[in-house]
Amino acid sequence: MDNLDRAILDLLRQNSRAGYGDIGSSVGLSASAVKRRVDRLVADGVIRSFTIQVDPAVDGMSTEAYVELFCRGTVAPDELQRILQGVPEVVYAGTVTGSADAIVHMRARDIASLEDALERVRIAPNVDHTRSAIVLSRLVNRNRD
Repeated sequence: MDNLDRAILDLLRQNSRAGYGDIGSSVGLSASAVKRRVDRLVADGVIRSFTIQVDPAVDGMSTEAYVELFCRGTVAPDELQRILQGVPEVVYAGTVTGSADAIVHMRARDIASLEDALERVRIAPNVDHTRSAIVLSRLVNRNRD
C-alpha cells in the first residue's frame, strides 16, 4: 500500500459511492487506474466491504451508552464474544486493559430498551457487573475500521 492507496481509501471513507473519475481527479490518476487500485485493495482484503451508515436518530436508535463489563474470574474473549453477539443492541465490543474486562458500545431505541439490553448482558454467566455511561451528545465520530 502506498500514499495513493491511502488517499483513495480516505476518499472512499468520506463517500463510498464516489466515482473513479472523481477520485482520480483528486489523487492525480485516471479513472481506470483508480479502479485497478480499488479492485486490488478489495482482492487483498484491505477493503472488506462497501456499506452505508444510517443516522441512528433517524433509524430510531438514538440512545447510546458505553458499558464497562466486569467478569467473575478469567473469561476467554471467545466467551465474551458469544455472550455479546446475542444482544442486538451491542454495536461494538472489545477487550481492554484496566479493571474492566471489556468495553461495550450499545444503541437502543430508548432508555427502557437500553435497560433491557443491559439486563441481558448482566445475567450472562461469568458477568459480575457493569458500569454504564449514557452518551449525551456526539462530539467526534470517525469510522476508521
